[in-house]
Amino acid sequence: MQLELKLKNIPTNSGIYQYFDKNGKLLYVGKAKNLKNRIKSYFSFTPILAPSSKLSTRIYKMISETYDINYIITPNENDALILENSLIKQLKPKYNILLRDDKTYPYIYVDTNEDFPRLDITRKILKGSHIKYFGPYSIGAKDMLDSIYEIIPLVQKKSCVSGGKACLFYQIKKCLAPCEGKITKQEYKKLIDQALDLINNKNKLITVLNTKMQEYSDQFRFEEALEIRNRIKSIKKSQIKSSFDFANKENLDIFAIQTTQDLTNAVIVRMFIRNGKLVSSTHNYIKQTQTIDIQEAYKTALINYYSNNLPVVPNEILLAHTIDESTTIESFIQNKQNKKLNLIYPQIGKKKQLINVALQNANELLKINTNQQNITILQDLKDLFNLQNLPQRCEAFDNSHMMGQATVGAMVVFEQNFIRGDFRHYNLESKDEYAQMNEMLHRRVQSFEKNSPPDLWVIDGGKALLDLAINIVNSYGANIDIVAISKQKVDSKAYRAKGAARDIIYTRNDIFKLEPSDKRLQFIQRLRDESHRFAIEFHKKQKRTQDKQISLLDIHGIGQAKVAKLLQYFGDFSSIKKASIKELKEVMNDKDSNTIYKYFQENL
Repeated sequence: MQLELKLKNIPTNSGIYQYFDKNGKLLYVGKAKNLKNRIKSYFSFTPILAPSSKLSTRIYKMISETYDINYIITPNENDALILENSLIKQLKPKYNILLRDDKTYPYIYVDTNEDFPRLDITRKILKGSHIKYFGPYSIGAKDMLDSIYEIIPLVQKKSCVSGGKACLFYQIKKCLAPCEGKITKQEYKKLIDQALDLINNKNKLITVLNTKMQEYSDQFRFEEALEIRNRIKSIKKSQIKSSFDFANKENLDIFAIQTTQDLTNAVIVRMFIRNGKLVSSTHNYIKQTQTIDIQEAYKTALINYYSNNLPVVPNEILLAHTIDESTTIESFIQNKQNKKLNLIYPQIGKKKQLINVALQNANELLKINTNQQNITILQDLKDLFNLQNLPQRCEAFDNSHMMGQATVGAMVVFEQNFIRGDFRHYNLESKDEYAQMNEMLHRRVQSFEKNSPPDLWVIDGGKALLDLAINIVNSYGANIDIVAISKQKVDSKAYRAKGAARDIIYTRNDIFKLEPSDKRLQFIQRLRDESHRFAIEFHKKQKRTQDKQISLLDIHGIGQAKVAKLLQYFGDFSSIKKASIKELKEVMNDKDSNTIYKYFQENL
């Protein structure tokens, strides 16, 4: 009755709407030009309120679970689109598609206005009208750049030209010393042109690198040869193999999505063509417990990518399928990129051939099944723990300290493998383990807008820490499954024997005491142990830093007892460093306060 009453009073403004189940769990976020018309289209009102018979199986199931609706009015449809995308990324609703590959890609750039320009990497638009960008590169940008500096004697460091004196790079023939006038601007420009030619022609660059690798091998410089080989592999990974002659001098972005027959798996391929050449491609997989809406997948992919400020904006965006909201998305992209861009669905000619190349690669990627064992374990975990989501992306948390010193937290991320670039350390101020986990998890949920929530949290601890994590997630409204793993105790001490520990796993509703040989237990243990290792590693580093600072203070007449008093009051050395004389005098006498203040002023 409450739902029916709300449906009668929905305004006709543009905005976003949210569907919730009977437990207050967010099911879906959508946007509408006319909220009343859009929301009512999901329902049939006669003879009783029910899901509309015109809905897809996935949406019909979602509406069947819907118990409540909220909406937010926005000034226009474009603002609604931005808010919708932001909420999906932050809250990860059950029935929305979340694509994580929405990062900005690196570009290689050169400022041709400089007398002796260098090549470098950027992810943002730089000031300067004479800057040329090359990319984007999903992978291999740094390897390309390192290779070019290995092959061509360009200015190696920003500080080199201003140094006024030839350095080691000149002596080892990696630079021609423009700082001493040993090469003219005209001669140097030829080197830059050679470098740009290699950037524009990856096959040519790979050929040169193969020759260089062979030279190193013949000279028994095997470590350097191995480094070159690894660079070649990285550069090759960014290429899609095709004999197709791409459209001449055009800048195009291509998006193609291919799904499995049951619509529960999909892959999205992005290809970037600049000046008629394929500079890079990237892909990521989509897996849903419900069927995948290909329209929503395209919309999400386009909004995520073009929300970033791009150094190079294409002339057109080619899609493998038509989409319903193309006009709205074109308007959104134009506002973000300050350029009119059309979404094209080519049917004939070279652009259609480009789409075919993207779809062929998407098909091949769908056939690849290199992580079948992990996928099986993930499904087993979902079934055993009664999870809402297939735990494709997991985050595990642990903290570490010694007698209250160097208190740190750690988060590790697993998605098919550990994603070390997404690992995070936390310097914590709280004194006990419960408060430390509370601090760390609150800081993580506050970062959901930048880094979307995972499918599963693994907490190192027992029922109390599990309840803490559940309360934090519920208060935020995100869709995350949570488990906690408590170490087996032997003689009141944690028992960490690999393959033998009978650790206990807590979920929202159950407690599991699995056999040590159980692959599901071992998977959770693996995540927990990696977070523990990462926390301990950071703790040791911070402890060494603190011990060094304690030793230095001791030299200046501040003993360990006084240092402990300072740490207890300020929390960490960073806060002590920033403290004013007045603040220090709250803890120390005048003489010690002046000594400490002077010491840190001289050693900042």
